[in-house]
Amino acid sequence: MNCLLARRLIERGVRFVQLFHEGWDHHSEVVKGVKDQTARTDQASAALVTDLKQRGLLDDTLVLWGGEFGRTPMVEANADFGRKLGRDHHPQAFTVWMAGGGTKPGITIGETDDLGFHVIKDKVHVHDLHATILQLLGFDHTKLTYRFQGRDFRLTDVEGEVCNKSPDIGVSPQNRIFLHPGFALTHPHWHDHIEERPVYLDHSRTQFVR
Repeated sequence: MNCLLARRLIERGVRFVQLFHEGWDHHSEVVKGVKDQTARTDQASAALVTDLKQRGLLDDTLVLWGGEFGRTPMVEANADFGRKLGRDHHPQAFTVWMAGGGTKPGITIGETDDLGFHVIKDKVHVHDLHATILQLLGFDHTKLTYRFQGRDFRLTDVEGEVCNKSPDIGVSPQNRIFLHPGFALTHPHWHDHIEERPVYLDHSRTQFVR
């Protein structure tokens, strides 16, 4: 239902849409938990992208799917907390995918070791991800700042490089859909105020790796 509503909001001109799906914190029974969650989200997410493409909206809509971090490759068990056969938080390596909005399909960026613990190739830091998203939205991340405690801060702070693995990066989409374990949000006027005052953009702890 969330994905259907997202598509209908985009059709009606809403500029930002964020979808929320909770329940990924599998400190116990990770196999069952992931199967249950992906059964609810995989087909719906794919259908949303397909819907947008069939309606000619995908080229003008950037879709970003991600979470706050990954899960450890080793089992977590803690009898005191009633945890067994789970996985703990793991921010060192995890996956985010994007579709539409100037991205080139079929590209995988980043690679972990055999255990899935550390990134060993083409690591993309959270600042690089933010810089790339802003580039796709038509902004230079080095110039988009907000004033805080007497200093101009960037979303990417003093770091961040646009990931240029995709030759199509640089197209500015009209709409954005964020599928994320966060709150649902629509903000149709964000873009209109960029030139009027500094804009605060909140950090999310995300990396873009395989």
